[in-house]
Amino acid sequence: MDFVDFPAMGRADLRGLRITIDTAFREFTRAYGETLENLFHPIQVLLVFIENLLINTPWIIVLAALALMIWGLSRSWQIVLGTVISLCLIGYFGMWEDTMRTIAMVAVCTLIAVVIGIPSGILMARSDRANSIITPILDMMQTMPSFVYLIPVVMIFGLGKVPGVIAVVIYAVPPIIRLTNLGIRQVPADVLEAADAFGSNGRQKLKDVQLPLALPTIMAGVNQTIMMSLAMVVVASMIGVRGLGQPVLQAINNQYFTLGVMNGLAIVAIAIIFDRATQAYGKRLQKHLEAVHG
Repeated sequence: MDFVDFPAMGRADLRGLRITIDTAFREFTRAYGETLENLFHPIQVLLVFIENLLINTPWIIVLAALALMIWGLSRSWQIVLGTVISLCLIGYFGMWEDTMRTIAMVAVCTLIAVVIGIPSGILMARSDRANSIITPILDMMQTMPSFVYLIPVVMIFGLGKVPGVIAVVIYAVPPIIRLTNLGIRQVPADVLEAADAFGSNGRQKLKDVQLPLALPTIMAGVNQTIMMSLAMVVVASMIGVRGLGQPVLQAINNQYFTLGVMNGLAIVAIAIIFDRATQAYGKRLQKHLEAVHG
């Protein structure tokens, strides 16, 4: 036995395996590509609507609306003031439209991630079998290089907004699933026993006890999902998603230092705004729940 060279599949067999898998996937794309495009068309409609709303609405109204939203989440004038100053600087340096496109993309991706992630996290919390099945899938989703996600979605959908949304959601959804599962599992056993003593069924316990107590942890998952969506913006720009990622990609290709840094700082500013606002909202929820159950 040869202990020098690792025993590997022959090149011809490996090539045959790759060709077989690639051919099968192309046939799947030809057979179901149009159906999948029609299925995901509402996502494109929603994204285009939000994007056009943010871009075509007078900037002062958009700025005021975003400031009010951040105030509603954080109840902090410091965060609101930082938001207004950051967005004014972004607009002053000519990045307003790209920023609005990026915010629209992050909003849609976060919404989809929440719709998928919270029910999946609840399922994992209520079923150890589902937990054991879904956890390795989440491990793979979080460790797979983000560029790999682009290959299948581009083969199915081509270039554009929809494949970008799908790639971003796949990359960003694991934290909210994990933290929803964690938050529900960390609800104290004595609280659940008290709910049982009052005759609550499984649905009532979930709605009235587990989800409210897990809400701060779930909000931390939403926070991480938003951060990971923003981190994926530059990668998504490679498949035609417009926004702050495209100038960064252009700067990389053409070695434009200032262009890359300015748009990168705009992404950082948005990330900090949403991070501080969602963290503040999570802390407010925690204090409220402590006061209610204290």
